[in-house]
Amino acid sequence: RVILQEPPLLGTELAATLLQGAITTGLAVLCAHLYVRFQRPWFGWFAVAWSVYVARLLCISLFLLSDQRVWLYWHQVTTGWTALVLLWAAIVFLRQPPARPWYLLVALFPPLWSWVAIYSLDSFILAALPAVLFLSAATAWTGWVFWRHNKMVGSSGARLLAISFALWGLHHLDYPFLRAQGAWTPWGYYLDICFELLVGAGLVLLVLDDLARGVRALSALSGDLHRRDSVGDSLDTLLSRPLTLAGVRGSAMYLLSDTDAKAAPEKSASESGGHFVRGAGTCAGWPNSQPDSPVASVLARMRATQRPQVAIGTGDQPFVAALPVSRGKRLIGALVMSGDVRNPFTALDDNFLVALGQQVGAALEQADLDRQLAARTRSLEQLSMRMVRQHEDERRRLSRELHDETAQVFTAVKMQLEGLRQSLLPNAITRLDRLLALVDTGIRSIRNVTNELRPSLLDDLGLLPALRSLVSDFSERTGVRAVLDAPEQLPEMSQEADLALYRALQEALSNVARHAKATMVKIVVKTDDDSLRLTVADDGAGFKMGADGRMDSNSRMGLTGMQERIHAVGGQVTFANVPALAATFGAGANGNASHTATSNNGSTNRTTGAEVRVQLPLTVPELV
Repeated sequence: RVILQEPPLLGTELAATLLQGAITTGLAVLCAHLYVRFQRPWFGWFAVAWSVYVARLLCISLFLLSDQRVWLYWHQVTTGWTALVLLWAAIVFLRQPPARPWYLLVALFPPLWSWVAIYSLDSFILAALPAVLFLSAATAWTGWVFWRHNKMVGSSGARLLAISFALWGLHHLDYPFLRAQGAWTPWGYYLDICFELLVGAGLVLLVLDDLARGVRALSALSGDLHRRDSVGDSLDTLLSRPLTLAGVRGSAMYLLSDTDAKAAPEKSASESGGHFVRGAGTCAGWPNSQPDSPVASVLARMRATQRPQVAIGTGDQPFVAALPVSRGKRLIGALVMSGDVRNPFTALDDNFLVALGQQVGAALEQADLDRQLAARTRSLEQLSMRMVRQHEDERRRLSRELHDETAQVFTAVKMQLEGLRQSLLPNAITRLDRLLALVDTGIRSIRNVTNELRPSLLDDLGLLPALRSLVSDFSERTGVRAVLDAPEQLPEMSQEADLALYRALQEALSNVARHAKATMVKIVVKTDDDSLRLTVADDGAGFKMGADGRMDSNSRMGLTGMQERIHAVGGQVTFANVPALAATFGAGANGNASHTATSNNGSTNRTTGAEVRVQLPLTVPELV
């Protein structure tokens, strides 16, 4: 029978102290690594706290080995300092408090009282109770700091830290009654080890929570920026997204002037040419105002280091943080945030934040380029509309001159020739009739040209009668059966839109006559709340399409001109080949009256055809 016996050293206080020292050293190394990795001050203070705790364990080990009271004294001192440094690390985590003179007095309590308790007092309770209460209060206060942070941001790591420190603070209260009497030896050390491991797990969870929350918010911000259409939209998104971070109450965009962006980095924000261009939340009133002292300080440090910076705020804004925004290697400004929770950049390292700032700067630059491109496009559209108007004015002038002058000359010539009929010999009258026929042909040609240059119906009766006349003339001239399906009345549009639609139908019908070899054409005009649509479908040969499925514009210069004219008034044109004529002749599908012209050469059944679709907004931008 084997009897399991506990190793002699395992149950001793010294062995438990050595085990706790090894674990505490591991926690100090972990926090030091987090500080080096993320450059956040609270990780550094946690590393200092665990290092002091290791010194405490070393002191108690030396006391157990030597039984000298000096090591018991330093054990008590380092115990109090450990609690204070842990509390300070938590406070720095929550916010960055300024140094106060009375902090030194608090730090002097452990060495002063430990001297009194060990070397002056004979009563164990009187000596131990104040130190235990101090230790327990500091530890519980640390837990309360993390609980407050958990209430503001909902962090599982902060919640675990709060519970761990609160229970650890309660555990300290049993020292005068249990551990000092040997009742908890060595299990009190093991319980401390459990609390240390819980605190270490809480710190790791805190980092993971911060990373997840920060990456989600900042990645969403980056995605939103690239979906914006203008600088204004980008700034609105840029400022609204940080407000979703826990504890952030305001955000503002600070931009340097073009010349000052290259200035010496040591210039302060008040000395520089930068200014806030927009704000949100509690920072909504910052634009066009000089930054106050904390904001100016954090901006100056951000410019000097070109790294994210955090400073203590004032009033209802405990912190002010600045994220540098760059274009390439040039600093152009900063995203400034303020609120009531510590560093809003969480545990994210500075390299990531600098890269994000560069991405924000690139997105703002892209939005600015998009704005410039949109402005240039509007200018070109307005120029195109002016050219179209000038072109139509010139066509109107030529049409008037041909009608009023050239046609009148032909009419006068015809009248003069008619006056010669009575004085001519019979054999000359035949030649006169041929001359009169030529004059009539010239008059008709001039009338056709004047109508092509500027249809009088469009000016006199409006768009719909002009469209009906155009369809009727097309059918009579080409012999192609044509149907116009249109409502009884069209909404009123600008002269440019009326003319663009008329010319679009004119060019579409001309294209059918020249290239389609069609026997049927249907024209449909429909309106909705904000646009008018024209569809011209035929049963002809269809369009010549390129390899990419688009119409070959080089073979249809007239249709390309139609596109430019429609685009100039804010419309759209699409060309497509259809399997069959997408219309039936007769009454319109919506019950509106249809104007029909029938060809004289009959019709044939075709299985292919072309379709032109034109869409115009009912409101066309005015020329500037």
